[in-house]
Amino acid sequence: MSEERPTINLETVKVEALTPNSKQVNTTVKVVSKSPVRETISRRDGSVHRVADALVGDETGSIYLTLWDDNIDAVKEDSVLEIKNGYISLFKGSMRLNIGRYGSISSSTQTIGSVNTDNNLSDKQFEQERRYPTFRPRYGGDYGGEGRRGRRKFGSRRRF
Repeated sequence: MSEERPTINLETVKVEALTPNSKQVNTTVKVVSKSPVRETISRRDGSVHRVADALVGDETGSIYLTLWDDNIDAVKEDSVLEIKNGYISLFKGSMRLNIGRYGSISSSTQTIGSVNTDNNLSDKQFEQERRYPTFRPRYGGDYGGEGRRGRRKFGSRRRF
């Protein structure tokens, strides 16, 4: 029995074709500018990470690319990048291109003349789905309302 692996989309797309739901994004873009590096603390484990945004694009449009840690130093202004298996996310209602853990970023030999910064997809506002916290029962219980000791009426002691 052979295990089927999901196919990875190898088709490259232009920036103007990106949507808030785009996944497995493969594109070639030119770096227009890069923001100063800022530090943020991970909510998961408390570690410190560096983050920066780079305005990237092609002749059809532009979008902000979020860069984390080592990717910040790899990206230089006016360089052409090949992004494989990226994805789009919404940050405060605006689209951002992300590399993620399964994506990659590398230098490209292709040339992109001028970048259309008038069609900046990150400037457009989108309605962002609300994320409600998920509540999990503590101590392995469920939300049946009875807890460990069973359902009690009135007092906490059992009377026989």
